[in-house]
Amino acid sequence: MIDIDPWTITGAVLKAQARADNSRLREIMDSLVRHLHDFAREVELTEAEWAAGIDFLTRAGHITNERRQEFILLSDVLGLSTLVTAQNHAKPAGCTEATVFGPFFVKDAPRYRNGDDIANGAQGEPCFVSGTVRGIHGEPIADACIDVWQSDDEGFYDVQRSGLAEAQGRGQLSSLEDGRYDFRSIVAVPYAIPHDGPVGQLLQRLGRHPWRPAHLHFMIHAPGYETLVTHLFRTGGTYLDSDAVFGVRSSLVADWVRHEAGTAPDGRVMDEPFYTLHYDFVLNTFATQT
Repeated sequence: MIDIDPWTITGAVLKAQARADNSRLREIMDSLVRHLHDFAREVELTEAEWAAGIDFLTRAGHITNERRQEFILLSDVLGLSTLVTAQNHAKPAGCTEATVFGPFFVKDAPRYRNGDDIANGAQGEPCFVSGTVRGIHGEPIADACIDVWQSDDEGFYDVQRSGLAEAQGRGQLSSLEDGRYDFRSIVAVPYAIPHDGPVGQLLQRLGRHPWRPAHLHFMIHAPGYETLVTHLFRTGGTYLDSDAVFGVRSSLVADWVRHEAGTAPDGRVMDEPFYTLHYDFVLNTFATQT
């Protein structure tokens, strides 16, 4: 029998879970218990504070549904998502950097051909996006699957709007034989992450804002290459130095170039100003060691 006190409790829990069959689970849980108990002892956590933490997590669970993932938001604003991404996706020099996935990706987005308009009715200033997908040795990657998603000019993703009959501001296309890709969309704008729930209340209590800089999401995968999950951020935009989810990398900041009304890259005549964005992605091969 162990006399449980604030110091012996940690060893008691570790002993209780020592028989776990999965050694990796045991390693993770042992470390979690040690750090969690050390945290409680360090701050001298009170029962009221512990209850407030449980209530926070309960409310985060209640607000989470198929359209909203409050726990991903929590992980993002605590920097955990970026930490896990950084330590799992270190790449050789020259490869495009990865960044956070975010909570608004949707599987099986509509398929588009190169040159199509993935905005599909989403409101915003027109933007023509182009570039290439290549490997680390410069080889063009054909048929790379490119998922793209973004918010509209009010800062909302399609899954945040009710009543939409079709996806907007998201799509999936494939790179051409020479690695090129291009599509039409709308200009990315800054937006606030959902802050009407527990995570937003936490940010407010911490004196932090909920804003993200303007960005466009990409996920690119091709056989023989590591899947890339990343953003492109708009040069000169607000919040680049204070992204609420710590996702900005300087290598991912790109120019959205404004053009007066006239001929667009695809040859159509635009009767309003439009933007162009060009970015070349470089994927790491599975065989390359960092």
